[in-house]
Amino acid sequence: MVRKLLVTGGAGFIGSNFTRYLLRKYENIEVIVLDKLTYAGNLDNLKEVENDPRYTFVRGDICDAKIVEEVMKGCDCVINFAAETHVDRSIGDPSSFIMTDVYGTYILLEATRKLRIPKFIQISTDEVYGDARGEPSREDSPLMPQSPYAASKAGADRLAYSYYVTYGTPVVITRCSNNYGPNQYPEKMVSLFITNAIEDKPLPVYGTGENTRDWIYVLDHVKALDLIMNSEGLEGEVLNIGSGIELSILQVADRILKLLGKPRTLIKRVKDRPGHVRRHAVNTEKIASLLGWHAETDFDQGLRMTIDWYLNNRWWWEKIKSGEFKEYYRKMYAELHNE
Repeated sequence: MVRKLLVTGGAGFIGSNFTRYLLRKYENIEVIVLDKLTYAGNLDNLKEVENDPRYTFVRGDICDAKIVEEVMKGCDCVINFAAETHVDRSIGDPSSFIMTDVYGTYILLEATRKLRIPKFIQISTDEVYGDARGEPSREDSPLMPQSPYAASKAGADRLAYSYYVTYGTPVVITRCSNNYGPNQYPEKMVSLFITNAIEDKPLPVYGTGENTRDWIYVLDHVKALDLIMNSEGLEGEVLNIGSGIELSILQVADRILKLLGKPRTLIKRVKDRPGHVRRHAVNTEKIASLLGWHAETDFDQGLRMTIDWYLNNRWWWEKIKSGEFKEYYRKMYAELHNE
């Protein structure tokens, strides 16, 4: 049982959901969150636990070796969520993705090796596979990343594995499909579409909108990570995490509009992005076989819970969408403003 845990990127979407879940579930756990608080890191995500004596927040960069070593001392496990994650932003500026996702992971792995941390979980992504053609991607499928973001995550993923092979560093790598749920920064598709629909603004759909993804409710992902963190004998393993629920961008947009009672005329086609992956899908037989894990949340149920959260927490996302996000959105979807 992990007693002291370092969560990097814990003020972000998945990291904050994971942190809150652990502190609710376990009494005897200490969680240290290390986060640089870039645009998508948000301490509002951790309001629920900010006064919990078992929780400590440290503002810092995983590329800073000194801070990393200080916060990692005495930990039973390190779980690395810290990353630049948005495909669209990586196309415009790959440099920060290479620094955080690859070099930052290197700094964490070095500290893990030096301090002999018992477990290091590298959060990778199904983006590393590129297009899933035919069968869903298995853990041994070729890595064919199609964006600078995906390539940076593939680099970190393989770097982590190399530390296991070369130094015996106790690394586990997870590759999850597309997450959705509470506290997701509204540049991501589901959260953007929900908040835009609430405001009666257009839902920008790239190209045909027929690109498909495997959609997983964030709490299902979090539960899988909890299980991995507290299971023995997984060193050197790669584990896919997904729901098996494949839906196109248009299908998701339609469901969101239907649940909110908004017209389909809000869907607006925009120019497709470069290197747009047609299909992400992962085979999850391995994690089911090793750990007995399966996603529990039906997509319509998860989407309903997510929409309810955004309806009830306008204070959270309205201030985000009025800040830096506004300029980013204007640049990304300029054609929406030129009609």
